[in-house]
Amino acid sequence: MQRRDFIKLAGSAALIPIAPSAFGGQVNRSKWNSYRLTYQINLPTKGKRALLWLPLPDTADTHYQFTQGSVWSGSAKKAKFHTIPKTNFPVFHAEWRGSGPRKVTVSSIVKTRNRSVNLQIFSEKKNRIIPSSINRFLLPTRHAPLSGIVRMTASSITKAANANTPLEKARAIYNWVVDNAHRDQTTRGCGRGDIKSMLEKNNLGGKSADLNTLFVGLARASGIPARNQYGIRIDESVTHKCLGKFGNLSNAQHCRAEFYLADLGWVPVDPADVHQLLFDEGLTHDHPKVIALREKLFGAWEMNWVAFNHGDDITLANNSASGKLPFFMYPHAEISGQEQDSLSSAEFSYKIISAKLIGTRAKR
Repeated sequence: MQRRDFIKLAGSAALIPIAPSAFGGQVNRSKWNSYRLTYQINLPTKGKRALLWLPLPDTADTHYQFTQGSVWSGSAKKAKFHTIPKTNFPVFHAEWRGSGPRKVTVSSIVKTRNRSVNLQIFSEKKNRIIPSSINRFLLPTRHAPLSGIVRMTASSITKAANANTPLEKARAIYNWVVDNAHRDQTTRGCGRGDIKSMLEKNNLGGKSADLNTLFVGLARASGIPARNQYGIRIDESVTHKCLGKFGNLSNAQHCRAEFYLADLGWVPVDPADVHQLLFDEGLTHDHPKVIALREKLFGAWEMNWVAFNHGDDITLANNSASGKLPFFMYPHAEISGQEQDSLSSAEFSYKIISAKLIGTRAKR
């Protein structure tokens, strides 16, 4: 049995009050909740070498989430907490050689509180400057190119809505995704986010990585910085049962989205969760529940969810046989150079568990 403590990659920022100015003037005074997120991994014993990567709670502290560290135990020959190359995205990596058990447990402590942005008091002015560090969120990705049908669709949406400012364009795109896309329960996992194919086939069905990437890609094609946030639901929802998960989180991965406004910062949105409610409760767009959630999720997230990272086209390591992944939201394993299907329990067995920390006790 081996055990290692994780020194928080972001330093001691979680212990220091964070100035509102660090988040574009956004202030959050809602209550913090504490959780333990635990992976229990059991890899097959076939092959001579096994590699494992696990996405961890984001260590870039915000006014709605911060991480207090992680620990691991298990039979891995080598293991470490580090960041994905060329990023600051936290990851746990383990390696086994030869035969024998391939088990590991990784636990992280994370705090969250509900997030909202008051767009009613935001006034858009001309010539606002977007920081140079944000420009990369205007770039295309493999599954979300910004030319061709993506750009044409984005242009038609904003023109039809007579949207001129970034906020008006973002709202028009959000409304279009809510009105025209749909949840496809047959989609594996959270989808792939291949919006070029979705638009070309005129099939806007999918799950969170598909529907929210649709918003992100169309926003970027309209000149609005936008990004996905990949993470996992960690607690029950106080508004709608279908929008939460507690205890066994093994299939609770969920992608969310943000867009950026100069002088305000990142604005949370989640059109995919509107479609989750529509599908799970069999409602129509004009139902009061849907109307209320649609309005709420343009500028707010219920933080019964934890963000891992906002990476697209991810290369986990030089020794990974999988090349670029569209995103990193699920445990990833490779045995003898062959990627294991993280959505098939026959190939890759794991369990993800949440516990709510109350004082010195955990609610399970």
